[in-house]
Order: sequence, then structure tokens, then C-alpha cells
Amino acid sequence: MFTRIKRLVAVTVILTTSIALSGCSNQRPSEKGGASNSEVTIGVSMPTKSLERWNRDGAHLVENLKASGYKTDLQYADNKVEQQISQIQNMVNKSVKVLVVASIDGSALAPVLENAASKGIKVVAYDRLINDTEAVDYYATFDNYQVGVMQGEYIEKALNLKDATKSFNFEPFSGSPDDNNARFFFAGAWSVLKPYIDAGKLVVPSGKDPKTEDEWQSIGIQNWMAPAAQAEMETRLNSFYTNKKVDAVLTPNDALALGVTQALEAAGYQDSDWPIITGQDADQANVQNILSGKQAMTVWKDTRILGDTVAKMVDQIVKGETVDVNDTKTYNNGKKVVPSNLLKPVTIVKDNVKSALVDSGFYKAADLGL
Repeated sequence: MFTRIKRLVAVTVILTTSIALSGCSNQRPSEKGGASNSEVTIGVSMPTKSLERWNRDGAHLVENLKASGYKTDLQYADNKVEQQISQIQNMVNKSVKVLVVASIDGSALAPVLENAASKGIKVVAYDRLINDTEAVDYYATFDNYQVGVMQGEYIEKALNLKDATKSFNFEPFSGSPDDNNARFFFAGAWSVLKPYIDAGKLVVPSGKDPKTEDEWQSIGIQNWMAPAAQAEMETRLNSFYTNKKVDAVLTPNDALALGVTQALEAAGYQDSDWPIITGQDADQANVQNILSGKQAMTVWKDTRILGDTVAKMVDQIVKGETVDVNDTKTYNNGKKVVPSNLLKPVTIVKDNVKSALVDSGFYKAADLGL
């Protein structure tokens, strides 16, 4: 697939009219004679509108950039790699100054981003690392490994695995195989949970427990789709749980958690035997499930802070200032270690929904039925 995509990009580049030299200038807009912010366009490429969080992310980032006086070009790619490549190429043709990209496939964008780099356009990877290219200048995200650790530690504590004298039935899921973040989520959770599988305290009746972190894609759900997670969970329940109950499910984000929850409901699970279900993103439906006891926790990455952070990084790039980063060792994309700005996630449970999500203005109380 990647070969076909790269050929598509190559043809697109060849047929594209060359950008005027003035659009490639390295002159700082803040310098005398340079462009004002209102003459600078920032390209923002988001993966899809089908997940609540990306709608929030795109809207908030654009709001920040416009508040600083920049023009913006926000595009959603409907989870289609070819469409994202085409949209980014169009932004390059329009002479955007900076590209902010939340990739669908972290390994498919190298050719189009290298074309951008040749035009002097800087690239910020948003939330998802872009691999196999030197044409990504910065990365901004939450500590994704820590997200997985938090999910694993919640299961560990909820089942009292350290002191447990019996075993628990456990089913793990991982995220989209083409999303580099999914690898970090799984690795963090597996660092906590794999020792309990090895010790027999966690038993996986389906047999779908990767033997190493590197095998995480074997249980990945493409495009993070809830219906696919529901179908997979239904298959596991029907095949391996005819005479037993599942005690915990590792679901790395809220979309997958919704799918698992729907499968459990269809299988007749009740409050008394409801398993521990993890999540991430604090989507509205999932927070409501937390309040009603159908999801144990979610890891909240306040995307408003991410948007604020990236908008500031973009402004620093445009002005030629030193760009804020706090990690220059962790995120190797196969071609370079990408300077990164890592933010801290927060565990959300029933007891802190109001203080964390409502009092901060992320949700209104009425949104959650409070």
C-alpha cells in the first residue's frame, strides 16, 4: 500500500505548479519588512471527524491560531491516508508557513512532508509521531507511555493483583495498528500487566495476549472503531466465556471502550458482574458510563492544553524563536530523534469527574447529567 501511496505523491508533486519564491522565504515575519501574522497561513491536518476528540482538537487549535492573528487551513481526512496526503499537498501548494499534522498512518507521510521541507515549511507532529522521515521538526503530545501505565496500574489496583491469591479473567485490546501512539499505550500498560499474566494471576481465555510488546498490532482495532471492538469482544465472549465471566478489559481509548461495553450489555452482563474497563479521552458518552458504573476509568488528555501548547510552538517557529520542548531523547521516528513537548495526562474516575472535567469547563454539568 505504501508503495502505491508514494507513487501517487510523486505524480502529484511532478504535476504541481512550483511555489513562488516569495512563499519559500525564510525571513521572519516579525522582522522589518516581513509579513504580519495576518498574512501567514498555518495548515492543520486532522485524521477524522468521526471521533469526538479530533473535532475538539481541530476547533480549539484553530481558535488559538486565529487569536494570534494567523490564517488557518483546517482539513479532516476521513481516516483515509490518500486523502490526508492530498490535503497536505494542497496546503504545501498554498505556501502555508507551518504544517500541524495528526497523522492517520505514521509511516505514510514521508514523501509529501519531504516535499514540504524542500519549500521551507516546518512540520509539527500533533499527538501522533510521524515516522521514517527527517522532515518532522517537532512533536507535541501527552506522555503516551504513561497513559498505558495509568491504565495498567488501575487494573492492578482494582483487582489487588499484588496480593491476589486467585486468578482473574482478562482481555486486552490495543489501538489502530497504523497509529504509532497505540504502540506506546500498549507498551505502558503491558509493562504493568504482563508480569501478572506470566504469574497466572491474569488469565486470558481467548489467548489474545501478545507475548511481547512488539506484537501489540496482533490485537489492534483498525482506525479505533467502536463497532470493530464490539464485534471482536462479542466473538471472544461467545467463543471463550460460555461458562465464565470476564473480570477486566484493557481498552486503550474510549471508542473501543464503548464497543466493548455494548458487547457486554448484549451478552447480559449486569452491575454485579460488570468488569473493569479502561479508556482514554474522556469522551462524553464514556464519562456518562463512568458515572453509571459501566466504565471504571478514562485517561484524560486535556486537548485544550495540547492546542495551547502547539499554537505557542507554531508562533515560536514563525517568529524564529526557540521552540519549547522538554524531551530530546525518547521519540525516535526511525530517521531522527524528534524534539518533543510532552504533557501530563490525568486519570478520571467517578469521584473526580466534577472537579476535573466540570469545574475546569471541559464539560458543563448538564452535559453529563450532573
